[in-house]
Amino acid sequence: MNKIKPLLTVDNLSKNYGSTQACNDISFTLYSGQVLGIVGESGSGKSTLLKAIAGFLSIEQGKINYLNRQEKWLDFQQISESHRRQLMRTEWGFVQQNPRDGLRMNITAGANIGERLMDIGVRNYGKIRQEIAYWLEQVEIDCRWMDELPTTFSGGMQQRLQIARVLVTQPRLILMDEPTGGLDVSVQARLLDLLRSLVRTLNLSVILVTHDIGVVRLLAHRLFVMKNGKIVEYGLTDQVLDDPQHPYTQQLVSATLIP
Repeated sequence: MNKIKPLLTVDNLSKNYGSTQACNDISFTLYSGQVLGIVGESGSGKSTLLKAIAGFLSIEQGKINYLNRQEKWLDFQQISESHRRQLMRTEWGFVQQNPRDGLRMNITAGANIGERLMDIGVRNYGKIRQEIAYWLEQVEIDCRWMDELPTTFSGGMQQRLQIARVLVTQPRLILMDEPTGGLDVSVQARLLDLLRSLVRTLNLSVILVTHDIGVVRLLAHRLFVMKNGKIVEYGLTDQVLDDPQHPYTQQLVSATLIP
């Protein structure tokens, strides 16, 4: 039986905004093929943490280490900005809460996916179109939409297109910031089913930030709860949600049970 390998380690990460500690001494390990959920109310520091891991924000202290495709550990404080950007185009992906922030709205759906392939050196037009069609199908978008602008898409379709754009380079790690936020309940349910299927079939590792307990219960293997920039509870998802120990976690879980 193969041992599950660590893919990402975060040690003692802190991020301040003036005198406010948005993230305070955060440490965790993400394993290959694992979905790690991060929950907490608005202002708890969860989105700041995700953006710090992605390199979108600088940090005051801490270490972020990643095991790349060549099974070499990379220290994110030591690699260059260009190397970090290359990782975000190839081995990592970031799914924004608002898909308009993760798409180029003035080019076609197909071009949004195709330019990611061109970023990694694919130049054959036929191959690019074939890959675009495949990934549109994977996210349940009919290929006839390939040459349409994302502005003509519904919010749910835009989010699925953003996911296809991220997945086309077959990244190993996906960072998701409230991927179902702003969608109505029926669209949200379809997107969650799609994400669960893709995580399983592609063996993706995911860090998922959300305020929605239902989302992490469906998708996450493990989760931690943040409050005021700190982790207050951590463990297996079902264990944490069915038997919460910290008063704040108890409050979050009970709030979701109120009709």
